[in-house]
Amino acid sequence: MAAPGENLKVNGERLWDSLMEMAKIGPGVAGGNNRQTLTDADGEGRALFQTWCEAAGLSMGVDEMGTMFARREGTDPQALPVCVGSHLDTQPTGGKYDGVLGVLAGLEIIRTLNDLDIKTRHPIVVTNWTNEEGTRFAPAMLASGVFAGVLDRDWAYGRVDAEGKRFGDELERIGWKGDEQVGARKMHAFFELHIEQGPILEAEGKDIGVVTHGQGLRWIECTVTGKGQHTGSTPMYMRRNAGRALARVTELVHEIALQHQPNAVGAIGHIDVYPNSRNIIPEKVVFTVDFRSHVLETLEAMVEELNDTAPGLCADVGVKFSSEVVGFFDPPAFDETLVGRVRDAAERLGYSHMDIVSGAGHDACWVNRVYPTTMVMCPCKDGLSHNEAEEITPDWATAGADVLMHAVVETAEIVE
Repeated sequence: MAAPGENLKVNGERLWDSLMEMAKIGPGVAGGNNRQTLTDADGEGRALFQTWCEAAGLSMGVDEMGTMFARREGTDPQALPVCVGSHLDTQPTGGKYDGVLGVLAGLEIIRTLNDLDIKTRHPIVVTNWTNEEGTRFAPAMLASGVFAGVLDRDWAYGRVDAEGKRFGDELERIGWKGDEQVGARKMHAFFELHIEQGPILEAEGKDIGVVTHGQGLRWIECTVTGKGQHTGSTPMYMRRNAGRALARVTELVHEIALQHQPNAVGAIGHIDVYPNSRNIIPEKVVFTVDFRSHVLETLEAMVEELNDTAPGLCADVGVKFSSEVVGFFDPPAFDETLVGRVRDAAERLGYSHMDIVSGAGHDACWVNRVYPTTMVMCPCKDGLSHNEAEEITPDWATAGADVLMHAVVETAEIVE
């Protein structure tokens, strides 16, 4: 199939204006966004996206998990769609680009094709996946996980937030529970543009990251149980301090990741201390270990080492350790043909590029289980994301969208 000519480029100003307009919905407190999934702000962002899609001549479908599919028809009614997208939901202290860039770049592809009256054989579908972040309803990539058949829909409906509200109830409340069976929609291919969320591309001076693999992930929820006692009247040698055990396991997690280089990482992010009082020794600590690697054997070895070593470290200070895997996906290797198209597009357009492993989880990682998939990445300043100070430049956004468009359009096949 013929590759698009190098003069085919998006309207970068229009893309940037759309990003800034969406950022007005669910503003954060420090210049970013708080548009958590299934909140009123999420519903408002979805409505704006739908308005833009309809103005571009797209038809909107919504599945039972609330995922939005905006379709531009192709010339071949039998051809499966080429899908492109990401997510509109954010972290509580999220930036303006994480996820949103991938959705609105997909829309910009459609707008550009409309401007130039370019038709494709395959339909092109712009996708907004529900609850990618997983910060309100764990786990992350919830809707794409159900779409890929990895997670059960009814189980997903039953997930609750910190206030005890159910995912299924909140999806209905904001009015975005669709009728389309999850996973019934077939794909020819899926592409996702995303900010890197790491410092490598900026440090290397590269415009484009050609994503060859994603990192696998294990979230292990750990509980250490000691004894709550008065901090002033309990002798040091008689204490069963769950907080002390947390410190030991924190260092263990760091050492495990260091011993499994390259590209292995690990940290403890979420911590709940009970009873969380100034003058009571912690009787229980519940925390989540986040291990990631693009090699499955490495990932499994890190989890095994944690479960082999942590109980003894905790027993040494008089507390008990238990753990449960609460979030997971195995490391994906993206489709080599699609990866090659991304690489060729960057080369053809004159953008500097390098192969890269995605350090974060993305909807593309689940979709890759069932359909050919790949990702494109652009730099972000100082590698900062999941932070209101997250920032990219208009040039980076435009370059990423240009490469994305070329790879998508080549796959969708231009009709002369």
